[in-house]
Amino acid sequence: MKRIACVLGLAALLGACVPGPVTTSSFSAEEAAVIRKPGTGIIVGHAFRTREKGQVVNAAGEVVRLIPATAYARERFSSIFVRTKYLPHWRYPHGQVDPLYAQFTRTTKSTARGRFSFDKVAPGTYFVSTQVIWGEEDAIFREGGSVYDEVTLTGKETEPVEVILSGH
Repeated sequence: MKRIACVLGLAALLGACVPGPVTTSSFSAEEAAVIRKPGTGIIVGHAFRTREKGQVVNAAGEVVRLIPATAYARERFSSIFVRTKYLPHWRYPHGQVDPLYAQFTRTTKSTARGRFSFDKVAPGTYFVSTQVIWGEEDAIFREGGSVYDEVTLTGKETEPVEVILSGH
């Protein structure tokens, strides 16, 4: 029993040491200003993860972020997610981020079924990101993590653009 407690304690300490994303470019408010421009685009989506035995867990009531795919954001996402579109909850970094970065995003909340939408989106390329986490909130390790995808609006869309955030 003591051995399990020690292993869990060590894992928790190591998890807290996950470094922040490495970015060499500076955040550019001018480049991110597309998020504040009016548009006619609509992005709709579904955020979920599939557990090992096939059970689908929706991102119920989670904050979903629409982030302009600026050089800074691209570098940040590349550093955090490396080559995947999913990052386990315990590996998410807790580093510093440029304070302006969050001001140049849009957010919404997903429904209980993990559905979300953004309207009046200007043409451009964006990251759409959220988390799908389950398990007891006071547990040392929770399951799930962060998911994202990239979407481009040309301004010529006549239907909403659909994005699936599942980490695949």
